[in-house]
Amino acid sequence: MKTVYIVSGEASGDLHAANLVRELKILMPELRFRGVGGDRMAAAGVEIFRHIRQTNFMGFAEVAANLHKILRLFRDVKRDVVNCRADFALLIDYPGFNLRMAPFFHKRGVPVYYYIAPQLWAWKKGRVKIFKKHVERLYVILPFEKEFFLGEGLETEYHGHPILDVEAVCSAAPMRQAGPIALLPGSRPQEIRKHLPVMLEAARPFAGQRAVVVAGAPAVAPEFYTTFVEKHRFAELWHGRTHELLNAACAALTASGTATLETALFNVPQTVCYKAGAVSYFLAKRLVKVPFISLVNLILGRRAVSERIQYDVTPQILSAELEALLFDSEKRRTLADDYNELRELLGGVGASLRVAESLAGRWRQT
Repeated sequence: MKTVYIVSGEASGDLHAANLVRELKILMPELRFRGVGGDRMAAAGVEIFRHIRQTNFMGFAEVAANLHKILRLFRDVKRDVVNCRADFALLIDYPGFNLRMAPFFHKRGVPVYYYIAPQLWAWKKGRVKIFKKHVERLYVILPFEKEFFLGEGLETEYHGHPILDVEAVCSAAPMRQAGPIALLPGSRPQEIRKHLPVMLEAARPFAGQRAVVVAGAPAVAPEFYTTFVEKHRFAELWHGRTHELLNAACAALTASGTATLETALFNVPQTVCYKAGAVSYFLAKRLVKVPFISLVNLILGRRAVSERIQYDVTPQILSAELEALLFDSEKRRTLADDYNELRELLGGVGASLRVAESLAGRWRQT
């Protein structure tokens, strides 16, 4: 029996890794899977060595503050890789950690396969050399990424975006006029602290007309949200039920990240927000070289959804955005057309299976 060691440090990676593992188990039932992940990977049959609750850090300042925990995680995971005698490494996104693990695997003679590429086209392009030296093959999930990485001399494949394999996304309802206002403040405590209080204040004027529901990230304990929600008694928390919420929502305020794409594919009009600590924002503003912060706009190549960044993330501004999302019929019609185009660009269902078939074809030959 061969062992695949998977490292996924975030909620979205946990979801897509789980779907990929399920497909791989059908194609190669003799494989054993172990590594770093969350509840979804565990349910798919991965032996979880460290849970993503212990790995969820973001931003320059936040990483620095938790450096001792991160270094301990590196040490522990490396020891576990040696002990379990991994045959293949499957690294899922999470570049701050995984691009440091790739050389370790490579030096031990463990072939490295990377699924969901870091956004090197946005910043830190110099990290491409790590891929060239230590990664056997890169599997990207955004249509424009294949050309970028091939241009850098990397063995790259694009098989569509795995979010379209999520059952709830496949059967998403058309854009809704009625339903709750969804607040998606992020999947990490640092993001939630920055976004959620502002989002709640922005939604307050609409609380008499619509339910206001906070999407609680699975990797963050429900108790973490208590202080925020109790202060705003008009709001409620749906923990670990983001897709259920999006399938009912009529509008959303969404923190920048994978959730912006999910919100669009559930046909929910949204405004995208990003607010960071002063140090993180100062550095990001100088390092990130992309015209948009939302995946929706980046994929479409134009400003389809509104974006509010840092000092524009205020209750007043976001409240005005919500009003337009709820009551501007022309804006809603345009967004519906943009979302349809987005879905077509992402390649349809079956991405997880197609990536699994490519990996299985290579692993059988090893």
